[in-house]
Amino acid sequence: MAGDRLKSSFELAMERFRTRDAAEGVEHKPLSDAQKEAIAEIRRVYEAKIAELEILHRSKTPAAIDPGERDVLEDGYRRERDRLLAERDARIERARSASVDL
Repeated sequence: MAGDRLKSSFELAMERFRTRDAAEGVEHKPLSDAQKEAIAEIRRVYEAKIAELEILHRSKTPAAIDPGERDVLEDGYRRERDRLLAERDARIERARSASVDL
């Protein structure tokens, strides 16, 4: 009767994903220790870059009295943050698909 237990929504969803991936020919390979470490290092580096960007942004914002100037600073901050996040995600994807250190 152990096999008759009810499955959670999560378990059912994961089964559907595995079935769909198998039908589409998607192969999931576990990450090597080197890949995991490379991804962790990429995340650390970009977390630090984003923290630095936020600190600089917060230091500039109070000095900007003009609402237009604040908007320009805010837009620049968002663009740079989005760029860093996209760059981080691209490097992580390369690390996932590569078998060599990046």
